[in-house]
Amino acid sequence: MRFLPTDEQLAFTGSLHTMLAAAGTPAAARAWAAGDPAPGRAVWARLAEAGVFALAVPESRGGLGPLPAELALAFVELGRHAVPGPLVETVAAAALLTALEEPAPAERLLPGIAAGEVMATLRLPGPGPYALDADAATCVLVVDAAVPGPRPGPPGGGGAGDGADDGGADANGGGGRGINAGDGAVGRDVGGGGGGGGERVENGDGNSGGSGDASRRGPGAARPQALRIAPGHGPVRASVDPVRRLAVPEEGGEVLAAGPGVAAAAARAADWARLATAAQALGAGLALLDRTAEHVVRRTQFGVPIGSFQAVKHRLADTLIALEFARPLVLGAAVSMARADIAAAKVAAGEAAYGAARTALQLHGAIGYTEELDLALWLRKARPLRDAWGTPAQCRAAVLRP
Repeated sequence: MRFLPTDEQLAFTGSLHTMLAAAGTPAAARAWAAGDPAPGRAVWARLAEAGVFALAVPESRGGLGPLPAELALAFVELGRHAVPGPLVETVAAAALLTALEEPAPAERLLPGIAAGEVMATLRLPGPGPYALDADAATCVLVVDAAVPGPRPGPPGGGGAGDGADDGGADANGGGGRGINAGDGAVGRDVGGGGGGGGERVENGDGNSGGSGDASRRGPGAARPQALRIAPGHGPVRASVDPVRRLAVPEEGGEVLAAGPGVAAAAARAADWARLATAAQALGAGLALLDRTAEHVVRRTQFGVPIGSFQAVKHRLADTLIALEFARPLVLGAAVSMARADIAAAKVAAGEAAYGAARTALQLHGAIGYTEELDLALWLRKARPLRDAWGTPAQCRAAVLRP
């Protein structure tokens, strides 16, 4: 099994790096956080021209893939350059649509995703109610949890059961432990139900446009897991990373598919989202390390660069080791696409990036706390990326039960 990138893959990532370095991504990220998506959309269009989104779309639907290894390498560069937007969610949406048994949604949306014309965001079942960047996305996809039907009564009896919602199975098979874009630390930081037991949208039964809810169908009404396009979203909420704009998708909208196949497709989408997030976190960690190494060479104390101090060298070396240990896990997971491998990569990359943020903040000193320094774009991204699409605890549990 080969984990080292090929010459073609290195040339692809090199061209991405050159393009993004000249694209002004820090300014685009700041504008995105302020509610102006225009600069970010311009970067998005250039990424589409480079074929980034096409890597997640099958050739039969106008794409180049699915090519998870190339996609992981691309997302390292996206994280390195702090590119804004629902990048992970668009890729996950492509994986979900590809895995659906019903071909119509894929035929409708995948060509647009590959071409960069569809900017999708996605929310899967779980405690986190948010979808990332729903205000900028052109398509807000929601997978609603299944609602069980009546429980069978005793022989000869008519007991229908209470029809209570048991939460369904989440996209990771974890019995209700969600891995949405806004769960974990991100959801808690907005103070609105992103931790445990947050609100869940309960509409869309696969039989119509999905304006009814469970209460109108009666307590014993069954509804399969369904995929729908949300008609809109609620207010944008604050996040640890202001570039990650969170909003709750509205109920109702058009149901694209329903049934057991949606759950399997959602599980596959969660795998792709977790892999892309791991790669993005790795790129963010590398950017933090590079900027910190440059800073300690320029910053002097007692007449010498602080980078000459042994304690600083050791701190940087520890950060580099953690990131380089995570890199083969991310690339290996992209080759195998095994759920346990992806979870292990997510743990390693997420915690290495978070560690790089702590190192960067300590070695930059007071200037590291300022918003004016572009370093803040990566500092504030590390924790949400560590927890999005699977906290370290959730990912470790997935490694133990692959």
